[in-house]
Amino acid sequence: MAAIQAIRILGHEERSKPKLHVVYKIEIQASVRSWLMWRRYSEFDDLHTELIKSVGTAPPHPLPPKHPLKLFRSKENPQILQERVDGLENYLRAIISSKDGRWRDAFAFKEFLGIPVAKKDGGEGGAPSDFTSASWLDEHMDLQNRVRDIRADINKRDALSDRGDVVSAHSTNVQAKKKLAAILNRLGTLADGLRSLAVAGLSEGEFQRRTDMAARLQDDCEKLSKMMIVSRSSSRAFASSVPANQNSASEADRAKLLGSTSANKPFARVFGAAASQPQETEQTRPLDDFGVLQLQQTKMQEQDSQLSQLTTILQRQRQLGLAINQEILEQNEALDDLTDNVDSTGAKLANAKKQLNRLDRK
Repeated sequence: MAAIQAIRILGHEERSKPKLHVVYKIEIQASVRSWLMWRRYSEFDDLHTELIKSVGTAPPHPLPPKHPLKLFRSKENPQILQERVDGLENYLRAIISSKDGRWRDAFAFKEFLGIPVAKKDGGEGGAPSDFTSASWLDEHMDLQNRVRDIRADINKRDALSDRGDVVSAHSTNVQAKKKLAAILNRLGTLADGLRSLAVAGLSEGEFQRRTDMAARLQDDCEKLSKMMIVSRSSSRAFASSVPANQNSASEADRAKLLGSTSANKPFARVFGAAASQPQETEQTRPLDDFGVLQLQQTKMQEQDSQLSQLTTILQRQRQLGLAINQEILEQNEALDDLTDNVDSTGAKLANAKKQLNRLDRK
């Protein structure tokens, strides 16, 4: 969807075809271009009804009420028309500026404003061949705005986690992941559209510039993906600046979880049982249940990585051991051959010595 920067109603005019009615002149300003749309009040009313059906709730600003037709069509009531113009303009601006993007992301709203973005499988972004040079920049600008929205969601998640609201933090993180998945899908379409523009005659320098723009956007998405995986609550457990009682569970809950640490138990190892009860550490003390779970998962991943490295080292050692064993076997065979040759040569020398002794006697 094109990134709408501003919207206003410049005026109205009365038309007689197909029958007498009033249309409103809407100016839409995007990041790189602007265009005009003419809409009558009945179309605003249809849009309002469609938005309520698709979103489930009314837009943030009410639609101006209807007036009797005789008053509405009368040129002697400019005040009524101006009030409707102001009301319709505020209605559109409220949807554009709302923090909740469900109304402006609805296909009916995009179609109403004439935004040149096709609807494809319920998602956003047109087919690669539908992009023009200007609409490609609009799509890129819109994706950048959505990346900033995801960053805001991540900051909100961290703030909720700091306050101990784990459920809301998790819900915010899930919503951010869904938004990021949609952006990644649109990034693929954006890259395909850029290649189509290059085939259509986009200059080499402009193609390289836009390729770099798309690559930076892809890098931002990868960074956001890593930020979603790493929870701030678990990372704070390793910081020394965290107070010991932050997000800590109650003593009763920890007693149920860790069990009694009474000194009446004998200090001895029992076969088939744990050597000792679980103990609190500096890393786990500031964490709640969700933080402890994520810390455990992080530790397990580190152990799996270390185990994989150890497996690689052991496999290499095994190969070295097999190679050394093979070399020793070959050396033993060579030594056996050398021993046989030495024995044969010794026997020959003994025979030659006997023959020399016989010659000396003669």
